[in-house]
Amino acid sequence: MRKIIVIGGGAAGMMAAAAAAGQGCKVVLFEKNEKLGKKLFITGKGRCNLTNDCDMETLFQNVMTNSKFLYSTFYGFDNHAAMEWFEKAGCPLKTERGGRVFPASDHAFDVTAALERQLKKGKADVRLHTAVKRLVADRERIKGVELADGSIEYGDAVILASGGLSYPLTGSDGDGYRMAAEIGHTIKETCPSLVPLTVQEDWCKSLQGLSLKNVKISLCQQGKKPFYEGFGEMLFTHFGVSGPLILSASSYYGKKCKGEKVRLRLDLKPALTPEQMGKRLLRDFEENKNKQFRNALGGLFPSKLIPVMIALSGIDGEKKVHEITKEERTHFAYLIKNMEMTVTGTRGYEEAVITKGGIHVKEVNPSTMESKIQKGLYFAGEVLDVDALTGGYNLQIAWSTGYQAGLSAADAAPAETPGE
Repeated sequence: MRKIIVIGGGAAGMMAAAAAAGQGCKVVLFEKNEKLGKKLFITGKGRCNLTNDCDMETLFQNVMTNSKFLYSTFYGFDNHAAMEWFEKAGCPLKTERGGRVFPASDHAFDVTAALERQLKKGKADVRLHTAVKRLVADRERIKGVELADGSIEYGDAVILASGGLSYPLTGSDGDGYRMAAEIGHTIKETCPSLVPLTVQEDWCKSLQGLSLKNVKISLCQQGKKPFYEGFGEMLFTHFGVSGPLILSASSYYGKKCKGEKVRLRLDLKPALTPEQMGKRLLRDFEENKNKQFRNALGGLFPSKLIPVMIALSGIDGEKKVHEITKEERTHFAYLIKNMEMTVTGTRGYEEAVITKGGIHVKEVNPSTMESKIQKGLYFAGEVLDVDALTGGYNLQIAWSTGYQAGLSAADAAPAETPGE
């Protein structure tokens, strides 16, 4: 019986192990944590947005890095195939706004449980609390792995699915990059992605906890056109900004100008054109003409935002509305559509959903996920230099690459296990 070793019990590793076990292989899955799918439990605020119910074009459009590399794997096991797989594995699904797919129960546990059932069905040998130290190989092919205790586990093929560097509390420490580099693989520079942004302006701190829905933002370098524009929900924090809209923006920021200062422009009323905004403000001011400026803005902004908008406008909050000049009103209308902040960088891996960078995909066969450098070694998931936007797309990469790696390893492995 062919023996497949899988390093990492996250999304990609569990799928790879389940796929290989489903082909009748003897599968040994090593996971350093006390349980499988530790990172899955916290994705989507504990609900686990496991894929997106979109068409193939949209799926590729949401991949930020090396989308062409994923062509074979996506077509081999796409989002709808993944949905069908989980449904058959006993995890009913539901689709929400933006095509986001969740377990019907709203519990990430059900996603992990479905994967564990398939592992059990395939009689996979799951070894928790077991860390892999290094890959064991000769010039011809992979031989197995050396464990932290110094013992060697031999196998016909090894699937490296150890994740990236994001959420280190879940065990993501970049070990996979080190192991791959030790046998000759190139590691593309890594950085946190889908991560909150830090902002220079102090007034952001006073808005901590304020969530804004249906707003538009753009990011641009000094004197250049915006390199990102998006619409959705954002959140102010003690260090800057976060929320779904910002996480997506961070992926573009990391790719375009990581570490540089850029302008973040916030449109608080994107449904209104600048002309309509001016008319809306004129109407509001007319209705509140005898009130003080600070007491006339309740219909426009959340209460927490009002003092900041007054300060940025330069208009005295005590000033009667009817005393506000046309020039001041025009400037205020512009401010509402163009509230500016200075992005100084991103937060760290502790708050990043994923890691950008990883094993160079030019050294991996896109049809099989097998290493071009070491025969019998396969890769899956976040350890590869592929990443996508929020919405279930990164987990789809894990399912697709994991499934392909599992099938390929099972199909290509020699019949006799070296060392046994």
